[in-house]
Amino acid sequence: MPDPARPDAELARHILQRVGESGQPPERGIEHLNVGNEGLLSVLEREYLDPIARTGRGSSFKLVQAYYGGGKTHFLTVVRQLAWRRGMAAAVVGLSPQECPFDDAVRIYGAVARELTWPPADPAVLPARGIEHALRTAVETRLDEVGEDALLLWLERDFRRLPVDSTSYRRAVRAYARAVITDDPDVEEVAGAWLRGDSVGRDEARALGIRELLDRSNGFRFLRSLVQVLQHLGAPGMLLAFDELDRVLSLPSRRRRAVADNLRELIDLCGREALPGLLILYAVPPEFMREVVQEYPALQQRLEGPSTLSERSPQAAIIDLEHLDFSDQELLYRIGRRLLDLVEIARGVSLDPRVQEANLRGLAERLARQSFEVGHRRTFVKAAVEMLHDQAVEERLLSPDEVETLAGGEAAIHVLPGADTDFEEF
Repeated sequence: MPDPARPDAELARHILQRVGESGQPPERGIEHLNVGNEGLLSVLEREYLDPIARTGRGSSFKLVQAYYGGGKTHFLTVVRQLAWRRGMAAAVVGLSPQECPFDDAVRIYGAVARELTWPPADPAVLPARGIEHALRTAVETRLDEVGEDALLLWLERDFRRLPVDSTSYRRAVRAYARAVITDDPDVEEVAGAWLRGDSVGRDEARALGIRELLDRSNGFRFLRSLVQVLQHLGAPGMLLAFDELDRVLSLPSRRRRAVADNLRELIDLCGREALPGLLILYAVPPEFMREVVQEYPALQQRLEGPSTLSERSPQAAIIDLEHLDFSDQELLYRIGRRLLDLVEIARGVSLDPRVQEANLRGLAERLARQSFEVGHRRTFVKAAVEMLHDQAVEERLLSPDEVETLAGGEAAIHVLPGADTDFEEF
């Protein structure tokens, strides 16, 4: 029987390809690469995820901060895995001023609806993204448990009375669920489009008892209704993670104020437990606190505190990824050891641990010394993957010059004029 704590060769190759090509965190198997943030994750699990999974109550907002390349996207992906293991629905949304700005409630709701996932039955297989897939999975799971007649009766008698902020939203979910159960593709298509936030004609919506269409005035009410509906359908709670992608600082002051207002609203909703079973993570660079939060005292008062989240301060609102379990150099080396294990599995080889420890420590020391920011983590990962693949072909102890060339070659990135320089974070 396969060891669930050890990836197979196919998964190991997937992880190495993802991080080796672009430094992006892998969609599958990230737990086999994660290291250094276990202390923070332990607090999140014990104080937030476990209570939500156990009781379906409690809600919280956390601001995750790190410099570019400091592991924000990686961290959100790991927390999503932890939420899935507890049966929670999850959505990790990348934000940008052009594609998905946080000051536009319509596009925020649409992005969450596109990225929504129901917890996968098989941890090794990623669930399909999208609100339709999530609702279909929830309905079919309940259908297997209680049968068609009982589920239809529940929708007609009980679900229609459940407390949801938007009556139209509850009706759309009910119509979609009924269509899935009774195999009515026409209603399923209209209700699904409305739930995605796509354009739906008023007459089509009214035929399903839906009186509202998505607009700026109700976008966040729809988002709240989504969280409420998912819990009624069987998820104990939801992880909602936003990754700011280091771009919000370029917004004009009017739009930054709208972002701050929306953040304050979400924090207040969590504080009042108006959305039970919800953990919100919002990932930003440290400049966000200095250049955005401090401009708006109402938001600053809700986020600032004497310390960041830790075992000593589990209630703190800020998670600082600059303070991990190891020094920069030791963290790079431990990441390298994870990569070594993956290369051995992927290529079916066994490398000399003493030789590879020397190679990895040399590369870690070189990159930690040359960099003033944690962006060197991505550089190290790409260089280490290249080095370890080469070692699998011809194993040897690298000379100082070879380490220097490997580190320097990976660190020099040449960008063509006009190219997009925004990358996802490792």
